[in-house]
Order: sequence, then structure tokens, then C-alpha cells
Amino acid sequence: MTTPALAESGGGSDGFNLQQLFLNALTWIEGLGVVGGIAFIAIYIAATVAFLPGSILTLGAGVVFGVVLGSVYVFVGATLGAIAAFLVGRYLARGWISQKIEGNQKFAAIDKAVAREGLKIVLLTRLSPIFPFNLLNYAFGITGVSLKDYSLGSIGMIPGTVMYVYIGSLAGDLARIGTENQPTNPSIQWGIRILGLIATIAVTLYVTRIARQALDEKVADE
Repeated sequence: MTTPALAESGGGSDGFNLQQLFLNALTWIEGLGVVGGIAFIAIYIAATVAFLPGSILTLGAGVVFGVVLGSVYVFVGATLGAIAAFLVGRYLARGWISQKIEGNQKFAAIDKAVAREGLKIVLLTRLSPIFPFNLLNYAFGITGVSLKDYSLGSIGMIPGTVMYVYIGSLAGDLARIGTENQPTNPSIQWGIRILGLIATIAVTLYVTRIARQALDEKVADE
């Protein structure tokens, strides 16, 4: 599902360095006490706007803050970061984002659909794993979806956020985050996959139907 947790993953040496950077940041946040949540949210916002993968931050939140507070902080940070990226995409980087998604049939279909059913489309794409979280934030900025519907659609990130923060909490130690020794919960992982699959089917059928209706109306008008 398109959650901030595992939306994009780093690879190679750059990915490893980024992972260590985030782990260092989480260790620093852990020692801040009550203001750690604010620092975490600020870092998450910056990472989202900068197209950086949020998996380590999301998993690490479970270790540092626990499942409840960790989920809240991740959701707030991801939502505010997504809104910031949306506004950048709409007002500052429209041309660049258009080039990024040019020829992408998924986003072309979404563009036609969000003009009518913005909130439902955003909500479903947040639940579906086929749409990358960071790129989707900017891509929605050049569609017809309103800022209100886009923001409300962020609630679709809640299930995946809670699940991944919980998985992170199982590690019990930041040093185990992102390693082969990190514990997992097969039931939770399968739950994520099944929910994501259902959302993918739903968004595909829904967007296709609305896009087809828009095309039929355009042809009729001509």
C-alpha cells in the first residue's frame, strides 16, 4: 500500500548511508525527551519533500515512541510533508513534475478521475501499493484535486502506518532496524498485502470507470 513506510527504498551505498543518517537522527531524537516528537515530525516533513524514503523513520518511530505515539507522529509528519510536496508540485515545480509523469497511463487516468471524485481517488491510491508515495504527492499537485480533498485522503495512510510502526516496535532496538535480525510479524505483513491488493483492484476499476465516462462524454460533445 502507498504508505510513507515502504513507499520507496534506498539501495546501494547511497541507500546505506541514508539509512545510517536516519538511524543517527533517530538516536538523537530519542535523547530529546518531550520535544523529540516535534523534531521527528520536522525531519519526516523534510524527507518527504526531498523524495527520501521514509521506511527507516517509520520503523524507527515504533522503537523510539511506541506504537501509539509513533503512529501519530509518522502520520502527522507524512501528511504535512505530503501537503508541502503537493503545494510545491502545484505552484513551483509544475513543469518538472509534468515531465516526470509524462506518458504514465496510471497518472493520466487519475488526472481525469480526480476532477470528479478527488477524495475517493486520493484515499484509494493511498491504500494501494502500486502508486509511489513521494511521487504521488507531487503528481497530485498538477491534477484537478482540491487541497481539501487531497488532505482528507491522507487518512488512507493510517492502516499501513500503524502496521509498519508496530513492526518497527518489535525490534526493540534502533540497531536492529533495517537489518536481517529485525523481527517481523507474518500475519501483519500478509494483512498489509491483502489490504493493498484490495485497494489496488478497487482504485483500478474505479479510476477506469470514471475515466471512461469522461472520455465518452467528450466524444459525445464533439
